[in-house]
Amino acid sequence: MSEPVPTTCMRCAVGCGHMQHGADRGYGLSGISGDPTHPVSQGLACGRGLRETSDPDGEWLTRPLIRKDGELVPTSWDTALEIATNALAEARERDPDRVAVLGSGQQTNEAAYLLGKLARGAIGTRNYDANTTLCMASAVTAYYDAFGSDAPPPTYDDIPEADVHLVWGANPAVAHPVLFRWLKNTDSELIVVDPVESETADHADTHVALEPGGDLALARAVLAHLVGTNRIDRGFVDEHTEGFEALLEGLPDADEAAAAAGVSLEQVEALAAAFEERTLVYWGMGINQSTQGTASAGALIDLCLASGNMGEGAGPFSLTGQANSMGTRVCSSKGTWPGHREFEDPKHREAVAETWDVPVDRLPDDPGPGPVGIGQAMAAGEADVCYTVATNPVAGLPDAARAREAFEDTFLIAQDAFETETTAVADVVLPAATWGESEGTTTNMERTVSRVRAATDLPGGVRQDLDIIAAIGRELAPEAFDRPPLSPRAVYDELRGLTHGTPADLSGIGYDRLETELAVRWPAPDDESAGGYRYRTDDGWAFETPSGKARFSSGQHAALPEPVDEEYPLTLTTARKADEYNTGVRTRSGPDEPPIARLHPETMAEANAHVRDGLLLVRSRRGAVTARTEIDERIPPGVVWLPIHHPAVNELTLPETDPRSDEPNYKQCAVALLAPSDPVGQPAAASSD
Repeated sequence: MSEPVPTTCMRCAVGCGHMQHGADRGYGLSGISGDPTHPVSQGLACGRGLRETSDPDGEWLTRPLIRKDGELVPTSWDTALEIATNALAEARERDPDRVAVLGSGQQTNEAAYLLGKLARGAIGTRNYDANTTLCMASAVTAYYDAFGSDAPPPTYDDIPEADVHLVWGANPAVAHPVLFRWLKNTDSELIVVDPVESETADHADTHVALEPGGDLALARAVLAHLVGTNRIDRGFVDEHTEGFEALLEGLPDADEAAAAAGVSLEQVEALAAAFEERTLVYWGMGINQSTQGTASAGALIDLCLASGNMGEGAGPFSLTGQANSMGTRVCSSKGTWPGHREFEDPKHREAVAETWDVPVDRLPDDPGPGPVGIGQAMAAGEADVCYTVATNPVAGLPDAARAREAFEDTFLIAQDAFETETTAVADVVLPAATWGESEGTTTNMERTVSRVRAATDLPGGVRQDLDIIAAIGRELAPEAFDRPPLSPRAVYDELRGLTHGTPADLSGIGYDRLETELAVRWPAPDDESAGGYRYRTDDGWAFETPSGKARFSSGQHAALPEPVDEEYPLTLTTARKADEYNTGVRTRSGPDEPPIARLHPETMAEANAHVRDGLLLVRSRRGAVTARTEIDERIPPGVVWLPIHHPAVNELTLPETDPRSDEPNYKQCAVALLAPSDPVGQPAAASSD
């Protein structure tokens, strides 16, 4: 067996260390295990991260493809790149915003940075974003609102120090198994807030099952109850925050807010009591993926501020899904310039343009409309070319049937390691390296940077993301891009130099340091420093706001964007399965397998007359999906649970987005259940009444 090569798992954002062995013959990995020397995970690793790294189920892309006479056919790299580059250049000539670029939280820091440099610097388009906006943008916006900067204040070091772990709208037992093991290995109380009795709730001391979409109402009920029972940390609030009195003016009555959330006042008290202890508040997609995602995340931060739950073992801690979502936020120039430099700030724009050697007036004036808005611009004929890297928007965007039409009608360049719904409709397909084949760095959810290393050579028809992006960039802006192949270290050094002196300073985290220390948390302005709990100073607290104080939010509960009615009487919610991945590209057993719809026995009884061979048709206003049924008492009555990973599920979901973050409302929409043989247009037959 070959010598082990240390790397970082790219399955989720915990950032576990792996030891991987390259195959003795040919390409691929022959074995993989947890790395006991890695400071983040210390040898722990989940089975799915190991499996999906060493033996993914996806169909590999092995050579470039171009569309001829309606079919994808093999071609040379020179031909594929020439066609792709010409299409991008011609669209840029007409208007830079007629080019759309979509990246991913699966890219390394280096690839995310270089793609942003291409989109913003070489092309100059505002229509650039990444799929990380689909999962984390609401948390990001809430952090900026409260603290003037992105990323959670706590770190993993705070987990054993907490008295209470409050998990709200997240299921780390499924999504982050190693992190959940850390939670379980403490003596702390575990409270779970989730409409579904999730795998995490199975281990909870208290489970609060609120109504779907009732998160903001419940958070406000808890705050109102803390105020009404005189449990506010007035010392912390008065000295270190602003906006509390304005929040109080609009705060609802605790009983009314609890009723809106579908919980009892006793359950509100159980949550309020947690904030008298050192409490870490974790949240995930159940909070973020909502038209009220920013307001709901802000309300959880408000609870921490109002109760003084900041500091060791306490505070707001959003759980990031994709492995390098945090790195994308720092590196990719999608919402801020590298290092969290403000997008509109003239000095930051000049620094970026100088580093990239491009005219400052080529940089777009604003960050753009988000992935859903980009898809809508394509549907409206406002973009001629779209370039996707390591993402599957044809299946991953909400209202996916309309999204597919938009991508089919746009000249599409898709860069990926595997066949996807997006590569299937592309005009040019560029095969790229994946885990075990790539070199670079990644950043986990607690801001820790670590190396990603290759343990196997690439097949002859496949190239590194960096080299593909650079080849395109070299043609579009030769002054800004070196000729490939590129050195990941050189790209990273350019990136970390651009972050020097910023809130997300990587300048003290170089490859040599990572070779020795393996993982280092930002901000690190020099090679001796490393980040800890954010905003703490020797004198107390200093937040990155103009006043230096943390800011309370003011959001209030509103109705769901698509409530149930007589025709669509059930609520669809989507969530993760333990052994699936994103849109299922690496893990699905086959595209023809229907998704599993989990239904409460009462809901199933009402729909039973429409079941055919174990199948039901789930219909929304946007589409219909045939699903295999599974009775599950952990799903509330009146709710249909479907996995986010199946490529058909987003044909049902709602394209409405949070007005602040541009994150879609994936978690709730109205549906009906029909027989698979029924005409889709007929009135609904199954209800929750």
